[in-house]
Amino acid sequence: MALRRSLLTTVVAVAAAVGTITVPASAAFGTAGSEPIYSYANAVRDTVWVDTGIAAPNGSRVRVAADIIRPREVTGRVPVIMDASPYYATLGRGNESQKKTYDSAGKPVQFPLFYDNYFVPRGYAVVLVDLSGTARSTGCVDVGGKSEVASAKSVIDWLNGRATGYTAATGSTTVTASWSTGAVGMIGKSWDGTIANAVAATGVDGLKTIVPISAISSWYDYYREAGAAYNSGTPASLSQLVENSSGAADCAAVKTTLTNGSPTSGDYTPVYRERDYTADAAKVKASVFIAHGLNDTNVKTLNFGQWWNALPATVERKIWLSQTGHVDPFDYRRQVWVDTLHRWFDHYLLGVDNGVERAPRSTVEVSPDVWEDDPAWPLASTAKTYRLTPGPVAGVGTLGAGVPLAGATATLTDNRSTEYDWINNPTSTSSARVLYSTGSLLADTRISGTPQITVTATSSQSAARLTAVLVDYGSATIRNYRANGEGIRNLTTTSCWGDSAPGDSACYIDTAANTTTVTQNVISRGWADLGHYAGLTSRQTLSPGKPYTITFNLASTDQTIPAGHRLAVVIGSTDGSFISPAGSNTRLTIDLTKTSLRLPVVGNL
Repeated sequence: MALRRSLLTTVVAVAAAVGTITVPASAAFGTAGSEPIYSYANAVRDTVWVDTGIAAPNGSRVRVAADIIRPREVTGRVPVIMDASPYYATLGRGNESQKKTYDSAGKPVQFPLFYDNYFVPRGYAVVLVDLSGTARSTGCVDVGGKSEVASAKSVIDWLNGRATGYTAATGSTTVTASWSTGAVGMIGKSWDGTIANAVAATGVDGLKTIVPISAISSWYDYYREAGAAYNSGTPASLSQLVENSSGAADCAAVKTTLTNGSPTSGDYTPVYRERDYTADAAKVKASVFIAHGLNDTNVKTLNFGQWWNALPATVERKIWLSQTGHVDPFDYRRQVWVDTLHRWFDHYLLGVDNGVERAPRSTVEVSPDVWEDDPAWPLASTAKTYRLTPGPVAGVGTLGAGVPLAGATATLTDNRSTEYDWINNPTSTSSARVLYSTGSLLADTRISGTPQITVTATSSQSAARLTAVLVDYGSATIRNYRANGEGIRNLTTTSCWGDSAPGDSACYIDTAANTTTVTQNVISRGWADLGHYAGLTSRQTLSPGKPYTITFNLASTDQTIPAGHRLAVVIGSTDGSFISPAGSNTRLTIDLTKTSLRLPVVGNL
């Protein structure tokens, strides 16, 4: 009891210092933080429909459904962990694709994921919000636009007494959040985490922290990169995937706006500007805990890199980078993830002085299940420039500090093959790509940050694509991120994380690393449309035979290249695995004297 009183005194003192967090009077704290003293089975389960202030196509105001679970016995107010998602009635959430379920009276029964099972007994409320136009919310799906941002922001406003909540999707009976401290932490993977980024960029009061997992920071960089269009559908087709059937017929105009605002030209339009949250990152006041797979080819890693770099220096932050693809940390480092989240939310939502904000800022998986903590990210404070020098074999040369001779060029022809084809036979000529590599590295070399390449090229046609790929050549065991599971595999066992109740189990399928041994591994890649050499707002028609220079980023990364391995840059045209072509059999001539690679290297190659 003495320990509990001592820690509670510390919590109250910290809360008083920040002045915005109210600790539940009956909260219990032990050496691990908030303790599970409340009944999960007896928790209050309810739904509130919050007025977003956005007009629906039929002229009514959009109301979003917020399903709430909170401890019944608490004598004070409680903070909120929120996950706002479009997927609760369609794809579901988590490795087991859990969906929300309801009883015959419409009361929520199953809250997907473990957040409710684990945190409600510890004195938190969990609120799962259906984004506008999905599940039980009204309105339209605008794919990261104003309506979706308002979906979550308005719930935060309601939790702080600034918005109106109702007992139903229609009607006038209101309800208040008298049980809420107003302190909110948003969490979520993919689209869910994207909305957390977006709401944080509004600077809304009450949002204390966000935990974006594999999240988008700019929707342009989900569908496009430097003018090149990905093979990943369109915003309008994505909206159709998640929208509720009742309002879909009224949302044609919204889909038309999305379609017109995402032209095949690859231009950066007002539709994308509205959905570029990095542009408003200066407004972020909440702390940020990012988790992302370095081999995520769904939400490309450029999204976390540019978001991290755009955050104000005053924002407290932490980052986890795994070797997986599009995978939640709960499924690749479960125990440590839950413990870290527990400490994170205790600190930022309950005011516990547990030192989590003083822990290492960066945690990176350097090989399967081997993690390294660092005081900062990225580790490379500046990028170093490397040049591409031709060798005796056509299209193959050296990557290093040496400057190529005047007039040095290399040629390739777009045959719509893939990077996985290009990286084979690295010492041989290929008509589809050129390749430049270091010698065997004398020491482990770490690339930490966002690489960038400048290419000067002449096209044989009026349009052309460019792809640049960084490759680690050497034997290694890695997570098999290209397989099903993207680096994890399901086991036959389960483990439980919190308390269960009928219809909502706290037990989840265990997972383990799925590994493979390789002799070559792509560690970063980037794409561009050469016609956007002058900027992203308007694609230019190329004059065949005229050289153009374009600079574009590759995927943000943190990779250690072991001693004895070689690092190479491969340049091709249309990478058929990821982007659409701009022409047929386009021939590109690269001016190597005006082409260079900037790498965020810790040490030297």
